[in-house]
Amino acid sequence: MSRKIPDVFVIVFTLIVLSAIATWIVPGGAYERVTEQVGGVTRDVPVVGSFRYEPSVPQTLEVFTAPILGFLKLAEIIGFIFIVGGAFYILNESGAIAAGSAQLVRKLKGREFLVIPIVMTFFSLFGAVFGMSEEAMPFVLIFVPLALTLGYDSIVGISLSFLAAGVGFAGAFLNPFTLQIAQGLAGVPLVSGWEYRVVAWFIITATTITWVMVYAARIKKDPTRSPMHELDAARREEILRRQEETGAFTLRHALSLAVLFAGVVMMIVGVSLFDWYITELSALFLAMGVLSGVVAGQHPNTLAKNFILGVKDMAGAALIVGFTGGIIVVLESGNIMDTILHALAAVTSSMPKILAADAMYGMQMALNFFIPSGSTKAALTMPLMGPLADLSGITRQTAVLAYQLGDGFTNMIIPTSGITIGTLAMAKIPYERWFRWHLPMQIYFFILSLLLLVWPVLTHWE
Repeated sequence: MSRKIPDVFVIVFTLIVLSAIATWIVPGGAYERVTEQVGGVTRDVPVVGSFRYEPSVPQTLEVFTAPILGFLKLAEIIGFIFIVGGAFYILNESGAIAAGSAQLVRKLKGREFLVIPIVMTFFSLFGAVFGMSEEAMPFVLIFVPLALTLGYDSIVGISLSFLAAGVGFAGAFLNPFTLQIAQGLAGVPLVSGWEYRVVAWFIITATTITWVMVYAARIKKDPTRSPMHELDAARREEILRRQEETGAFTLRHALSLAVLFAGVVMMIVGVSLFDWYITELSALFLAMGVLSGVVAGQHPNTLAKNFILGVKDMAGAALIVGFTGGIIVVLESGNIMDTILHALAAVTSSMPKILAADAMYGMQMALNFFIPSGSTKAALTMPLMGPLADLSGITRQTAVLAYQLGDGFTNMIIPTSGITIGTLAMAKIPYERWFRWHLPMQIYFFILSLLLLVWPVLTHWE
């Protein structure tokens, strides 16, 4: 069955071609834009009512230049993937992760299930508080082997960090990169309405953890029910073999893991207090990898070779991220991105209140396919959604929530998200298998989002 599903590169390149075809059909258009600073972030935002139709710029052979331009557009994330891959390969070759996982399994004998709610709650909280997204990517290199060691599968492993951070991001109550930017652009006091958002975050996180725990228990009982069963089998054998070769948990292993723990703490502090982003985090992980290799006793030449091997392992992930960036490049170069935005935004102005809120959510969800970046989408849409909310008889706070839910959940499944595709590549989970497993959860998120928008509309939530 899985052989009939196209490879992710085929899917993404097909989307590039379809985007190019759209530039021949969809009329061009543009908004006037002004530069505004909101929450310390400078953005070019469209002026409401300024949209005008313009000639489109049909794209043809540009479908072949789009991937390299996508690389340039997403160069920071691609560089981040390479450096993280190299750093964690050094750490992995130290034997510290294998020995530490074996030690944890012994400590949790009979209570392995506790890992899921504890770790997922922390990562969901990180997503809700400071918008953990790209920062969650490296953790799959830790949690996938851990999940396999505990008797689960790699899908449980990726759920511990990536899925948990994703649902926290969607149900955020403080996130400065999406929520606060959107509130500022919509003319809503920053962090206002946090009480209801905390309730929403709790519901979203608790139900997601329950979903994963039920799935994990089923896989623990019958591993063949996992869509990753045959692929994980070889990886599990390799992990167990490495644990046997590594032997007892030593002081060098403890020091290497201490370096990893210190790096995680520094990442949290840097992101939350000093506005660190990709450049700073790349430097942090590079330093962490080098230092973990040094304390593990690796010769400088061995350390360098391990780093290069880790970078090679990430080549597929980096390539697909560049290709996803090419989709946006084609739409922007064809001058139809603003036309798509204008058409979607016009839908909500003449509907009943609840339907208007639901339409705003649907519009944000659809737009998320083309613009996975939450802060970019906030800058593009909230100056329009705020006035549209006024015309529709709902509060701007509700429009912000519709944006937030529409932006967050589908990030975890759309093939245009470089973070999602890159994370799956790091975890060695084929996109089509993740899509099949995660699709029912996305349907649940869709229904839950519609329900979460009802109370704000009925109470005129401010």
